[in-house]
Amino acid sequence: MKMGLSLAQGLVLLVTAATMLAASQAADTIVVGGSENWRYGFNYTDWALKHGPIYVNDKLVFKYDPPSGTTPPHNVYLLPNLGSFIKCDFKGATLLANETQGIGSGFEYALVNPWRPLYFASSGGNGADCKDGMMKFFVVPLPRWQ
Repeated sequence: MKMGLSLAQGLVLLVTAATMLAASQAADTIVVGGSENWRYGFNYTDWALKHGPIYVNDKLVFKYDPPSGTTPPHNVYLLPNLGSFIKCDFKGATLLANETQGIGSGFEYALVNPWRPLYFASSGGNGADCKDGMMKFFVVPLPRWQ
């Protein structure tokens, strides 16, 4: 009789152990970009990888400056899938916060579905925020066991 674990069984065990360690942690409020906020030219994919994991019931806060002569308008969209995220294609995307909703204390988005990838981006500048300004990132909220 073989006693070792298969790779798949080992991965399931590892993910289960990691999520159980998060069981006693309360939900967090996370400002997207930290002190950099939601702005053109910041690498949010890199930021998300360094500040994870992110859990179900955590709240993402998008803060950005109001549009002005020197600041173009930003917004927050939820893109429908990975292809849209890669191409910065906003067809079928859902507007979560317009150009003024991130001002001040910011726009808050609660993560409610475990394991579902969520793709966020700004369409400002006719898509330049996303394509050239790196104003996009994705998260896969992990469950918390309580």
